[in-house]
Amino acid sequence: MQDKPVFVDFSEGVDRKVLKAITSRFCALNRIRLDRARSALTWHQQIVLDLLPLVFHLNHPALPGYHAGECAHGLDRYEPSEKAVQAAQRIARSFRPGARKTTAELTGLFLMGSPGSLGHSVASDLDVWVCHRPDLPPQRLEALRQKALRLSGWAAEFGLELNLFVFSAEDFRQGRGAAEVSTEDCGSAQHYLLLDEFYRTAIHLGGRYPLWWLIPAQEEGRYEELTRFLLDNRFVRSDEYLDFGAVPSVPVSEFLGAGVWQLYKGIESPWKSLLKLLLIECYARDRDQGLLSARFKRAVYEGSADIDATDPYVMLYRHLEQWLLAMEAPGRLDLVRRALYLKSGLPLTRAAEMSGHWQGQILDQLVTEWGWGRDTLTELDNRHQWRVEQVMALRRRVVSELTHSYRLLSRMARTGSAPSAISAVDLNLLGRKLYAAFQRKAGKVELVNPGIAPSLAEENLAFWHGLSPGRAVAADGWRLFRNLDTQSAVDGQPVIRKAGSLVELVTWCHCNRLLTPATRLNMRQEVPDGDSGGTRLSVSDLRSMARFVSSHLGTLTPASRDALMAPARPEVHLLLVNVGVDPQASLTERGLHKLSGRHDSLGFSGGRDNLVATIEQVSLNTWHEVSLQRYLTGDALLQCLKNMLALVARSPARPPRVEVWCAGGSHAAAITRRIRELVDDVTRQFFAGGAGPHPLRYLIKVDQRWFVLRFDGHEPGFTGLANDRELMDYLARPQQVYSPVVPDRYALQEDPAFREVCRACQPDVVQMFWQQSGKWLRFWVADETGSLYGWRQPRSGSRRQALVPLMRFLEKLAEKRRLRQMAGSAREDTELVCAEVVLEAGEARLERTPLPPESLSLEAMELQATGVQQGDGSIRFDLYCDEEAFTVEEYGEFQMAAVADYIRQRRRGGDSYPVHLTDLHLPNDLDPQMWQQELQTCQYVWYRHRLQRELTEALARA
Repeated sequence: MQDKPVFVDFSEGVDRKVLKAITSRFCALNRIRLDRARSALTWHQQIVLDLLPLVFHLNHPALPGYHAGECAHGLDRYEPSEKAVQAAQRIARSFRPGARKTTAELTGLFLMGSPGSLGHSVASDLDVWVCHRPDLPPQRLEALRQKALRLSGWAAEFGLELNLFVFSAEDFRQGRGAAEVSTEDCGSAQHYLLLDEFYRTAIHLGGRYPLWWLIPAQEEGRYEELTRFLLDNRFVRSDEYLDFGAVPSVPVSEFLGAGVWQLYKGIESPWKSLLKLLLIECYARDRDQGLLSARFKRAVYEGSADIDATDPYVMLYRHLEQWLLAMEAPGRLDLVRRALYLKSGLPLTRAAEMSGHWQGQILDQLVTEWGWGRDTLTELDNRHQWRVEQVMALRRRVVSELTHSYRLLSRMARTGSAPSAISAVDLNLLGRKLYAAFQRKAGKVELVNPGIAPSLAEENLAFWHGLSPGRAVAADGWRLFRNLDTQSAVDGQPVIRKAGSLVELVTWCHCNRLLTPATRLNMRQEVPDGDSGGTRLSVSDLRSMARFVSSHLGTLTPASRDALMAPARPEVHLLLVNVGVDPQASLTERGLHKLSGRHDSLGFSGGRDNLVATIEQVSLNTWHEVSLQRYLTGDALLQCLKNMLALVARSPARPPRVEVWCAGGSHAAAITRRIRELVDDVTRQFFAGGAGPHPLRYLIKVDQRWFVLRFDGHEPGFTGLANDRELMDYLARPQQVYSPVVPDRYALQEDPAFREVCRACQPDVVQMFWQQSGKWLRFWVADETGSLYGWRQPRSGSRRQALVPLMRFLEKLAEKRRLRQMAGSAREDTELVCAEVVLEAGEARLERTPLPPESLSLEAMELQATGVQQGDGSIRFDLYCDEEAFTVEEYGEFQMAAVADYIRQRRRGGDSYPVHLTDLHLPNDLDPQMWQQELQTCQYVWYRHRLQRELTEALARA
C-alpha cells in the first residue's frame, strides 16, 4: 500500500475529506488484516468470527449466546454483511435478519492482539473488546456479560479460545473498573501499554471507529485539545468514533506491573511474553524511540503502510532489532529471533505446508536476512522432537532473559518517584504465581518445559543406581537414561538427570511428562558391599510406583486465581515407604520370613520390629508446586507425622489427602494400611471438627519405645521415651490447659486397664484409679489438667488400708487448694473421684469406689514432707514424723535412714509394710526459671511416690 502523505492542519480548521481519507486508509488495512485473521482459522472457527458482530447486534433466540433477559444489544453503525448472514444461516437455516430497528447500546467491537499478524496461528486465542454505552443499566450490562460467557463456551466447542472483554470506552479512558488479574486480563497491571498494543493491532469488527486514528502522531501530546476541537466544531460526529484516550508515552509507574504480568504469561507462553517483555524494557530504557503505535500511525499518514511492514509482529521485531543492535547484544537478539520464529509456529523446512502462505513469505524473508542455515531451521521445526536436555538448556536462557528484564523494570520502579500502577493485590497475585513457577527451594521439583516444547514424552526410560569408586552409596547415586541394555552400557550413554533417590527421579519424570503410560521402563541397580539393609527393586516395583505417583498427582496445570490469592497449603501428600530398603534384611538374606500374631507394623512380632524404615514424602500444594522430603534415618515416621501436622495446623478445616505406597514385600499391604490409619487417626484427634490443633497428647508405640505427639501452640513436636517408667514420668508433667492422653489404636493393647484410664479422664476432676493385679496393686492419678501418673506397689493389708492413704492425701490437697482460693472466687471446687478398673474377658471397665467417710480419721503416723528449692533445679525435702523433724541440714545423706529407723521403732513387732506420706508441701518455683501460682495435683503425687519409694527402700535396709 503506497499513498500520498496526508497532512492535517488544525490551525485553520480541518478538511472533512482529509479525515475521511485517513479513516479509509485505516479501514483498508483493517480489511486485509481481517482476511488474514480468517485465513488462520478453521472453517468452523471462521463462522465464529463472522458471526460475532451479528450476535451482539441481535439478541436473537436462534443465534448462539442468546440471553432471554434484558440483554443489551444493537451495534452502532452496523449492517449485517452477506458473510455474517450466511454464517448465521449455517447455524439456523430459518434465520432472516429482517429490517429490525434497534436502539444501539453497543458502541464498538474490536479484535486485538495477534490475529491477522505473523504471530497468529490455529492455536492462538481471540481477544475481543465489546464496548457499550457508559449509561447502560446494570441489569442489561450483567446480561451482556453473561451472553459473552456463553459465546466463549460456544466458541470452545470449535477449539477456539474466545476472550470477550465487556466495558465502556469512557470507563477505560478514565481508568475505572479495572478487572482483577486473570488468565487473560492484566487487571491493573497496565493501561497505556495495553492501549499502545490495541491501537497498533486492533481489527475493527463493527461499530464506531477509534477517534485516535484522526490525531496525527506528532500531535499526540495535544490529543485532548484536538479531539475536543473536532467534536465541538462537528468535524466528526460523536456517534461515529470511540475515544479510548491518548497514549503519548508509557508512565514509569506501569513498567513493574507490566513486567510482572508478562512473566506471569511467560509461564505458559514464553515466546510471546519474551518479545513483549523486551519491548517493555526497550520502552523503559529508550524513551526517545517512541511507541510502536505512533510508528504505525505515522506510516499510515505517510502513505507507506505496507501491509507486511506494518504487521504488528514485524514492527515489534524491527523495533527490538534496532535497539539490541545499538546495545551490541547479539545473544539477546538471537533469542528474540528464535522467539519470533517459534511464536509464528510456521515450519519453513516443510515447503509444501508453506506454499503460497503469506505468513511463510514474511518469515522466509526474515530468516534470509538473519542468515539462518538449513540446520537451524530443521532444529526449530522439529520442536516436537526436542529432548529434555535441549529444552532445559533453552529454558535457562528464556528464564534468565525474563528475570533479567523483570529485575531491571523492578529496579526502575523502585528508584522512580511515581507509585506503581499495579494494585497491591494484583502484584501479590502475580508474584505468587512467579514464585510457584520459577522460585527454587529445597526439595521442590523443577518444571523444565514452560511451553517451550509440545511434549517431552520418552519412549524408553532406564533408571540406574550406581556406587562411588569405594563401593559406597553416592549422594546422587541414581541416574536417568533413555535406554540401558546392560550394566556396562552406562559409560557410553548421556545422563538425562541425576538424583539422590529413585522417588525423586520418578516424580521429576512425571511432573515434566517424560513418563507416560506408554513409556517402557528399565531398572539397573547396584547394592553396596555389606549392605544388609538394601534391597533390589524390580521393574514391577518401578511401574507400580510410577502409577501411584501419576494417579495421585495427575497432570500439573497452572494454579487458579482463587488458589493464588490464598497462602499455599498442601492438597495431597504421597508417602512412599521403604523404597530400596528391607527392614527385615537379616532374615531375607537367609530366605526366612518372620510370622507373628502381632500385626502392628510398628511393633511386629515378639521382638516388636518397626517395619517402617524410610519414608519419602511427595507433596502437591494449592499453588501446584510439587516438593519432595526424605526421612531416611532416626524416627522417620514420627518426623514425617510432625511435619505433616504442622502444615495441617495452618488450615485445619481442609486437611490434605494422604496416600501411602510401600515397596513390594510380604508386609507391604499391612504397612500401607497401618500408616494410612495412623495418619487419619492423628489428624482426626488433633483437628476434630475442622478446628485445632486441640490440646492432647497422642501416644504411639514404635518398637520398644514410646512416643508422645503434642502441639505447643501451633507447633507440633514429639518426645521419645525409652520405657514405661519414662512414659509415666513424662505424662505426669504439668499442663497449661487440659490435655488428655489419647492412645493410638495399637498402643496399650496389652494393657487394657491403662487404656481405659486414659479414656475415662475428664477436665477439672481429680481421678484416682486402682486395679488389683495378682500380688500387686496398680494406681493411677489423673488431675484437673489431664496430667497422669501411675505406679504399682505390693498388696499389703486390707483394701481400705491400701486405698485410704492415697485418698486421704488427695483430699488434703483439695482442702488446701480451697483454703488458698480467694473468698467469693467463681472457680468451682475440683471434684475427687475414685474408681476401680475391672478386667473381664480382656476388656476393662470402671466401677465407682465410694470415698469412705472415715478416711480422714484413719489412725496412722503423720508423715509430712516440705520441699525447698535449692537453686540448681533440685529440691531438698525436710521430713516430719508426727512432731519429730528430720531436716537435710541436720541429717544430710543419712536423713532417710534416720526416718526409716524412727518408723521401724514405732511399728509393732517390727512389721514390714508400705509407708505412706500423709502431707506434702512443694515450693511454687519447682522449676527455678518459672513461678507456678497453683501447682497441679500430679506434681504432688509424683514427688509423694518418689519419697515413699526412697523411704520403703530405706526401711528394707534398716
